[in-house]
Amino acid sequence: MKKITIYSKEDCPYCVRAKALLDRKGVSYEEIDVEADMYARAEMQRLGGGRTVPQIFADGKYVGDCDGMHALDEEGKLDALLGVEPERKSRKKSDDAIIHKVIIIGAGPAGYTAGLYASRANLQPLLFSGLQPGGQLMITTDVENYPGFPKGIQGPELMALFREQAARFGTEIIDDTVEQVDLRANPKRVIVSGTTYRAHAVIIATGASAKWLGVSGEEPAPKGYGGAGVSACATCDGFFFRGEDIAVAGGGDTAMEEALYLTNFGKSVTVIHRRDEFRASKVMQDRVLNHPKINVLWSTVIEEVKGDGTKMTALRLKNVKTGEISEQSFGGFFVAIGHTPNTELFKDQLTLNAAGYIETPDGGRTVTEIPGVFAAGDVKDHYYRQAVTAAGMGCMAAIETERYLGDILRPPRMGEVPRESTDGRSGQHSIIQNK
Repeated sequence: MKKITIYSKEDCPYCVRAKALLDRKGVSYEEIDVEADMYARAEMQRLGGGRTVPQIFADGKYVGDCDGMHALDEEGKLDALLGVEPERKSRKKSDDAIIHKVIIIGAGPAGYTAGLYASRANLQPLLFSGLQPGGQLMITTDVENYPGFPKGIQGPELMALFREQAARFGTEIIDDTVEQVDLRANPKRVIVSGTTYRAHAVIIATGASAKWLGVSGEEPAPKGYGGAGVSACATCDGFFFRGEDIAVAGGGDTAMEEALYLTNFGKSVTVIHRRDEFRASKVMQDRVLNHPKINVLWSTVIEEVKGDGTKMTALRLKNVKTGEISEQSFGGFFVAIGHTPNTELFKDQLTLNAAGYIETPDGGRTVTEIPGVFAAGDVKDHYYRQAVTAAGMGCMAAIETERYLGDILRPPRMGEVPRESTDGRSGQHSIIQNK
């Protein structure tokens, strides 16, 4: 086995994901904190790593960052780079004898809460966490508005507690990604790493992923400057830009939070927003607008990320009102412009709205148009998009799943013939009574 080194830092969610993948493969590794050791940081970059963590090396050769390592694993190339035997799946390709009561797809506040409530209802839920267990809170610093934590809590710490509680009551959690689903099958089919799982009900809680601008120079290095000055996680990468001028794109609470966090490191922080007012909450706006280190460029969009071939050095900007083009020097650039729902897996089976969110016929509930399929959290919620509302919807989905299963799995009473309802709005089954 090769010598594996991972350069990381505390409170880095991508570092947690990378280490979880190495642990799953049984790989021993040396972990070096580049925030605490400036010489290690320089060594990491000399070996070929960028200005982001984690960075993984095998026998001194660069393997990739967190996303790069997962991509290599999906392509079946990672094991050889790490010097380990290819993984052998312990589960059968399919097992028609096993039909789970409910499968949960996703492991953010909605998925974990659904697992907790489904476990307590004795539904023995099976939960697939996906590529980012913990969801968006894994790249959130201080969570100040979740009830029960008056002093606030770090996002990754909160999600670790969610996971621990769901597992404590019996949720089986598998850190793997769903590749394909057949939601109209009976039972429903969920395919993970080539293995087919079947269930009477499915709860979709796949959440949302950070959006990117889609401009030239934003792409991952070496094509662009992603990981070499461009980032979507201030918690992970802010310390790389100590004493530099930093830019943040966005106008919501996430952008405000990123900007405030980055003031701990940057000489200055400039928030670039395409409109002439923020959409963030009033308290977050006030903190940003009153901070001596933060400047705001209103009615401005980024047209290009520029650099010297190794790292980004500037942004090409355009004022949307005057059309004026300008260039401003920055050492780091953080994108915080919102999220896209993770619904690609379901687009041919469920109705999505124009923005890609799952539509539920009765908007206040979690039932979808397919009986036995429920959606909770940011995958359906384009309005609130809060951890507490996602958790609430996870609870709702589990309760509605329990009632649904209670109808289809209980033996029919004398004089009743069970029949699956075609009413997708109810998400339940009807009972036909013989007269």
